[in-house]
Amino acid sequence: MTADLGNEKRALRAELRQRRRTRTTTERDTDSASLTATLQRFVEERQVRSLALYLSAPDEPDVRPFLQWAHQHGVRVLLPITREDGLLDWAVGDGSTEQQGLHGMPEVVGEVLSPLALGDVDAILTPAAAVGHDGCRMGWGRGYYDKTLGSMANRPPVYAVIFDAEYLDEVPREAHDEPVDGIITPSRIITFRS
Repeated sequence: MTADLGNEKRALRAELRQRRRTRTTTERDTDSASLTATLQRFVEERQVRSLALYLSAPDEPDVRPFLQWAHQHGVRVLLPITREDGLLDWAVGDGSTEQQGLHGMPEVVGEVLSPLALGDVDAILTPAAAVGHDGCRMGWGRGYYDKTLGSMANRPPVYAVIFDAEYLDEVPREAHDEPVDGIITPSRIITFRS
């Protein structure tokens, strides 16, 4: 990574983090309800029976109401557990029992499955800081999803869950950055490739 690219990513992440932190309660509640409806539509339209998701942190798009809905509607949900080697293990969960993970992020408590379990889901929904119009996903810099997605020979469709304003013309891209197949925001679903 060049120093300029690294600085550009750090600056953009800081700007996006600040934007997320200054959102009002009304904005958060409105986006949470809209995102839940959009995620439900995604699952229903694509007849998704199992998916990988994550437990959202306070500043992230709130996927928890959708997680509860998925559990009530028999959708099998795998949630990530961070490993020290930079990959992700997975556990089936409904989000009702959690603990703090390696980097302070919420993680499910449950039977740990290997990274290979990810190959059995119908879709992978990832967190992201931003996504460019070309499908380049910029995460928060730890590389867990890039390593995990990059290690999969045949991966299911991958959609980043972001706020509407985080869908940008472009984001800084490095060789290891894994693209996504689409985005899901509170207002829309966009697929880049079929």
